[in-house]
Amino acid sequence: MPRFFIPPDEAKPGGELTLDRESSSHIARSLRMRAGETLTLSDGKGTDFSAEILDTGELVTVRILSAAPCETEPHTRVTLFQALPKGDKMEWIVQKATELGVYAIQPFLSSRCISRPDSRSMEKKRARLQKIALEAAQQSGRGQVPEIRPLVGLEELPELMPEKTLFCYEKGGRRIAELITPGEKEVGLIIGSEGGFSPEEAEFLASHGALTATLGKRILRCETAPLCGLSVILAQTGDI
Repeated sequence: MPRFFIPPDEAKPGGELTLDRESSSHIARSLRMRAGETLTLSDGKGTDFSAEILDTGELVTVRILSAAPCETEPHTRVTLFQALPKGDKMEWIVQKATELGVYAIQPFLSSRCISRPDSRSMEKKRARLQKIALEAAQQSGRGQVPEIRPLVGLEELPELMPEKTLFCYEKGGRRIAELITPGEKEVGLIIGSEGGFSPEEAEFLASHGALTATLGKRILRCETAPLCGLSVILAQTGDI
């Protein structure tokens, strides 16, 4: 069933709601839905609403039929700390990580990042990435949209890392299956850019509590590694 996000606290069973212009256009023009058909609305806070379309004019109006807890969100909140890659790789990472169930994505700059946008360019890029996360969350049936956080430097990560944070290092470490248990509530996952991490950066992260992990003996691309790591973590916690 098609899913769309709405602002929190705007829907209640029995009430009517007018959707925003972008959602309305997608419903009426792209999906060609009509009055009488049903869709799912999510408030992004854990509640899904079943809604019936009343009108597909310039803006779509719906009647809220029922509410129920969202059952698609992982039990473990995984924050992905991703060193900024070059080109459009970050867009692909955001889309796929959202589909898998990532809680939030924190871009950062390491010494080997090739892409180094200025603050204005990065804010435009972040807005684009947030829209990609929204679209991926709707497509995959998520109950919330992962936050794409502002760009920071690697030296700022210790202040942002959950207590259990894994650092995937190309020079080896422990298997993720040895570091994650089913009861984990919050996990951080640090992934490098195309050039990986310098020895000094690896030592810095480890000295601040990040657990050095390996994704196997093969060298994974920077856009493959976060999805591999995220999948293993969620499998270990029972969310896949």
